[in-house]
Amino acid sequence: MDDSGARTVAGIVGKLFGSLHDQLRVQVRGMDHDALNWKPHPEANSIAVLIVHTLGSETEMIRSVRAVATARDRASEFKAEAGAADLLAMLDQAEAELTEHIGALTGADLTELRPRGDRPPRPGLEWLLQNYGHAREHLAQIELTKQLYGAGG
Repeated sequence: MDDSGARTVAGIVGKLFGSLHDQLRVQVRGMDHDALNWKPHPEANSIAVLIVHTLGSETEMIRSVRAVATARDRASEFKAEAGAADLLAMLDQAEAELTEHIGALTGADLTELRPRGDRPPRPGLEWLLQNYGHAREHLAQIELTKQLYGAGG
């Protein structure tokens, strides 16, 4: 893939993730600490956990695609508790990092095999698309959790 194609793909991916971040912000704004950390079932995840996990996965993914070393404590993401201000700040930070990396994506980043954690290497574009789908699934979980909380659990 040439640089022009890489910039086009990167621009599209950046817009998709930016829109996703905006939708996550909408879900968080105006929610109190109890609502954000409520779980509809003991084995389910709270909205706070889902956002922390989604952003942890996103950050690890974009760094892996760019071949930048990263350390992630995935297990701790599922123990997270946070208020709206903290989650909104995390979204802003993750978006800034993603935007920086998206702006620097090369054709090689998108087409060459990239390892990610202990997973087999895949082309960078595959990681980007898979992670976007993963994040959209968690957005749906967040929306459902919010509905369940509003219905009284």
